[in-house]
Amino acid sequence: MAIKVLVPRLGEGVDEVTVTSWLKQVGDSVNEFEPLLEVESDKVTVEVPAPASGVILKIEIEEGQVAKVGELLAVIGAAGENFESAKSAEVSDVSKVESQKSVELQPVTFDLRPATDLGFISPVVAKIAAEYGVILSQVNGTGLNGRITKNDVLAFVGNQESGIVPSAKPVNLQPATLKPIEGDQLIKHTTMRKSIALHMVESKHTSPHVLTVMEADMSRVVKHRAANKSAFERDGVNLTFTAYFMSAIVMGLKAYPLVNSSWSDEGVLIHRAINIGMAASLAEEGLIVPVIKGADNLSLLAMARSVNDLASRARNKKLQPDEVKGGTFTLTNHGVSGSLFAFPVINQPQCGILGVGAMQKRVIVIDDAIAIRPMVYLSFVFDHRILDGASADWFLAKVKETLENWN
Repeated sequence: MAIKVLVPRLGEGVDEVTVTSWLKQVGDSVNEFEPLLEVESDKVTVEVPAPASGVILKIEIEEGQVAKVGELLAVIGAAGENFESAKSAEVSDVSKVESQKSVELQPVTFDLRPATDLGFISPVVAKIAAEYGVILSQVNGTGLNGRITKNDVLAFVGNQESGIVPSAKPVNLQPATLKPIEGDQLIKHTTMRKSIALHMVESKHTSPHVLTVMEADMSRVVKHRAANKSAFERDGVNLTFTAYFMSAIVMGLKAYPLVNSSWSDEGVLIHRAINIGMAASLAEEGLIVPVIKGADNLSLLAMARSVNDLASRARNKKLQPDEVKGGTFTLTNHGVSGSLFAFPVINQPQCGILGVGAMQKRVIVIDDAIAIRPMVYLSFVFDHRILDGASADWFLAKVKETLENWN
């Protein structure tokens, strides 16, 4: 009896995925739960495990192709079974297949180890918008809670092509094209890179970005880390500076809850939960932001453990669906690559993002005396619709104070 491998639902609202690589080929043996292929949706690549042991009889969707949830990916069966004789039958209708004395194809559902995050738009919507250069902030959503659907974007494109322009902003209706000359190299966009590009452009069109920068003396944090690093290691935890920054952000958000919010036309929504996203670089592949939920309930040890776990699984593409969504604030540690300070882009629909630069020993003046201290620039980018300069600085000053007075 052959088993159908279907595109699983990776998360709420996920309509389709892109097959990035097959780990097994037709004729190969596979064990139940062994990784069978990798698919990508939005920013996350996931492994789809084999639902049963057997031999790969048929691969229906090739690498690079898009498949919808529930669509047939492959067929697993016993060696020698002839899947081709069942091709003329409806694979979803088992009775028809049986009546033709063909291979019985049983759909199997199973859980995935990793999964993906949509953000606030589906991959289908993102793909169509990217192809036609549509700025999604110009599109009226008719879905649940105002969500923008595929039909909303197609209707918007149709109106533009008919000369009905709902906005004064120019919209390019043709996909951008390049004309490489001899010697140029064209690197095709991955699903992740397209999603990042769309998300960043959309963020800049959504909220007015303002940057404020402060400098923090990390002397006490450095001393505390040196004194406790070995103890944390005995608990299997690497005490990184990121854990301190995350904990300091928690203190800032608790002191100034308005920063832990999102803008809406009805008002500013202040979030009860403090869920901090932690931007993690995937080298040349892009960037992903796993989220530490309930960060205000974590001790430094628990925070460090969560940072270690999420960073490791982000690099190894093992994140779960809920671990890359639901953030209310974001930290990006651009200093790991040597950057001193930066102007990060807000992770919509959040109010702000904090960038941390490289820590350097610098000469500063303390009580009219010259001293050398480990210093770091804190770059806070905020939504000026929600925060004014003073309120943004109050939050950032609290983060700075927490770091400088760590005990």
